[in-house]
Amino acid sequence: MPRRKSSVVGREFGDAVRKIIEPTGLTHRKIAEELGWDEAKLSDLVRGKGGVTEADLMQLLGFCRVKPPEVQRLLALFRETRVRGYLKFPNDQVPALLEQERLANEITVWSSLLVPGHLQTTDYMRAAIDGVVHPAAVDYEEVITAKIERHKLFHWSRTFAFYIHEYALRLPVGGPDVMKDQYIHLLGMAQRSYITLRIVPASIGAHAGVSGSFIRLGYEKFEPVVFLEGENSGLILEDTASLAVYASVVERLDDQALNPEESKELITGFLT
Repeated sequence: MPRRKSSVVGREFGDAVRKIIEPTGLTHRKIAEELGWDEAKLSDLVRGKGGVTEADLMQLLGFCRVKPPEVQRLLALFRETRVRGYLKFPNDQVPALLEQERLANEITVWSSLLVPGHLQTTDYMRAAIDGVVHPAAVDYEEVITAKIERHKLFHWSRTFAFYIHEYALRLPVGGPDVMKDQYIHLLGMAQRSYITLRIVPASIGAHAGVSGSFIRLGYEKFEPVVFLEGENSGLILEDTASLAVYASVVERLDDQALNPEESKELITGFLT
């Protein structure tokens, strides 16, 4: 099946349109009839494939009786739907990429500083947050609950490849007991057939991932994307040149990392 030509922001826009349609209780066919549209036009819109003008969108929003603040938000999002790249500012504690991760069937993670969030234990999460955020500035339990949502991604229907620098495993986050539990958790997750865990050893010195951590998402129906996470935002890259660069980085990390068995032996050594 050919991949759909839709961007991340286009898919998020489509999801937002679907949500404003739901309260009407009408089918897409009925709404299309009322607006004088072909049903395929509305279908493409909610799938993030575009196919409408700004005037068309205003007609739909008026029909659905959308309130002015949401109209402005959707218009701003619509104007970004042709951009191949998306700077995302999450408005809650949920990881900025979670919705896109739920759509992906291949998730590749390179982490140079910490154990990847997908693989963190709750105590490790809490200690990591404590180290970088002022206690008064965050609701710990709310953040932890949101981060744990990522654990639900693990399923045999998608594959995961984690590349982790050795120093990320040696960084003492939360103390010896927290780290011991974290190592045991990593070893347990590495036993799953759909998870590949590879450690980049410190002994090789400079490596392909020196520019920083990232996540690459592969889809069955869409083009891949690369995600770079900042302190309070995330940059999603979709242009051909950037994707080629990060594909090359993953290929080089694959050459430089220990194989899965060697990686598990290294982690086991931290427990002794």
